[in-house]
Amino acid sequence: MIRSLLIANRGEIACRIIRTAQAMGIRTVAVYSDADAGALHVRQADEAVHIGPSPARESYLVAEKIIAAAKATGAEAIHPGYGFLSENAEFAEAVAAAGLIWVGATPHSIRAMGLKDAAKKLMAEAGVPVTPGYLGQDQSPARLQAEADAIGYPVLIKAVAGGGGKGMRRVEASADFADALASCKREAAASFGDDRVLIEKYILSPRHIEVQVFGDTHGNVVHLFERDCSLQRRHQKVIEEAPAPGMDEVTRAAICAAAVRAAEAVDYVGAGTIEFIADASDGLRADRTWFMEMNTRLQVEHPVTEEITGVDLVEWQLRVASGEPLPKRQDELSIDGHAIEARLYAENPNSGFLPSTGDLSVLDLPHGALRVETGVVEGGAVTPFYDPMIAKLIVHAETRDAAIEMLADEMESVGVWPVATNAGFLVRALRHPGFGSGAIDTGFIAANLENLLPATEPSDAALTAAAHTLAWAESDMAASGGAWAEVGPIRLNAAPRSRLMVASGGAAREVNLLAGEPETAGRLIDNTLVIVEEGNAFAFTRHRAGAAGTGAAADGAILSPMPGRVLSVEVAAGDAVVKGQKLLTLEAMKMEHTLTAPFDGTVAELNAAAGAQVQVEALLARIERGEG
Repeated sequence: MIRSLLIANRGEIACRIIRTAQAMGIRTVAVYSDADAGALHVRQADEAVHIGPSPARESYLVAEKIIAAAKATGAEAIHPGYGFLSENAEFAEAVAAAGLIWVGATPHSIRAMGLKDAAKKLMAEAGVPVTPGYLGQDQSPARLQAEADAIGYPVLIKAVAGGGGKGMRRVEASADFADALASCKREAAASFGDDRVLIEKYILSPRHIEVQVFGDTHGNVVHLFERDCSLQRRHQKVIEEAPAPGMDEVTRAAICAAAVRAAEAVDYVGAGTIEFIADASDGLRADRTWFMEMNTRLQVEHPVTEEITGVDLVEWQLRVASGEPLPKRQDELSIDGHAIEARLYAENPNSGFLPSTGDLSVLDLPHGALRVETGVVEGGAVTPFYDPMIAKLIVHAETRDAAIEMLADEMESVGVWPVATNAGFLVRALRHPGFGSGAIDTGFIAANLENLLPATEPSDAALTAAAHTLAWAESDMAASGGAWAEVGPIRLNAAPRSRLMVASGGAAREVNLLAGEPETAGRLIDNTLVIVEEGNAFAFTRHRAGAAGTGAAADGAILSPMPGRVLSVEVAAGDAVVKGQKLLTLEAMKMEHTLTAPFDGTVAELNAAAGAQVQVEALLARIERGEG
């Protein structure tokens, strides 16, 4: 058995691996960048090594630094987690060449399944059904356009070396193809260093079904049943569950058998996932389910499989990497109950889901009858350098209905501030009747977005509670001569005045303090009160007449929604523009964000240039309204 392990990753997956390794008596070594010097995974590991500056390309993506850290600390093996170098065949080979154990798929398997076009050809040869599309070597825009036209719209453009929802574009009509292709290629090149793409027929009622597979060095391959990851936004998974709702035993057997054939076709070793796309317009059926790709690593959503099977997949990875056979045979694996996972992201659903960064002054995650996987703690920070996921919340229950109710209840208590999160959005998604009935596909969020966006204003009850708490705290502060202090839940039995103005989000309202004595679970941080409602954190301060407002920028100002780099500028100062016209494109966290004109007018000011780095709320342009 491996005795010491270096984890070539960060965040929640590094913490997850450390937990299992230490439970197995394995010494753990963490690596960290400048931004992660105080991170949770660094604190939890037995030893930690600094490997460079904050950008991943200068730290977590530098194979030589990681291998050197392993050698310097006496680590016997390297676990890559997911993302970063986890599916890099050259890195896997370098680890082996350095005399270390690679906890992952073989370089042969990684290469065979890493390029989507080659993988599809291989799967077709192995008798695994594949989605109709174009996998050719001719990457000229004209050829790709012609193939898309021949397949019929809508089509999906996918980066050959893609993953994580990056380098993908859905195209509805031939006229939109050229722009979508150019954007997809730019994003693919930036994320993967490879701008090649393939074209697929876009399935109109798609379900994303994936099967967990596992192989060992003794020729054994098993599946651990399916997961449903259909609830997605921009091809990024949001809520995952196992087993898939509406899956019958005949279809399950066929899909899982196909997944095992796919793994056997590349002599697979370790944890892997075979991803399928299903046309669910007539329910889940084996003859309408096609191979999409294989992920030759552990998946973000692996906990739901662990919950329904009782298997620790990280333990299996470590045992298989140590040369042991799989701990269980296929006939020893079964499904127990239902599990659901929700990904808590640092993003603002009401601002187009743009990532949010900053200090985690408040981080209240639920505890009790659920599993929380996180790599951050209160007092830490979400930086612009890495994935914006804060935590994964996982529940397991006897039935799907019970699991949904449990997770929705837990999500309502999530409190994060001042960083914005999607907690309120997740609550609404879980409680949506369509999700509850299992009537979901990958377009569910887009089709129901208006009903899923969380409240932007606090309720009257929250306002009243805030006014009571602020009035009491301010009075207590004045009496003691001290400063505002952080406190826990407060119940007020009296108020020092009859009325108080409270402000939240730039809007102020007067509250009658004699109308009731509410109980609140709010928290005072300095002079700000944070109250959570259905997963939404609202910040309150006492409103003072004449105080400066905190509203949005002046009318027509185009502000950077987040730190990033200007990819392109489509207009010049003095240009006439119309509402919705593209002004410029930003790149942040490896995603592209387009900023458009808010109304018809003229570009009165332009402060952006292609290639420039910009900070959040930087004034990039100003549009002056047209006459009339």
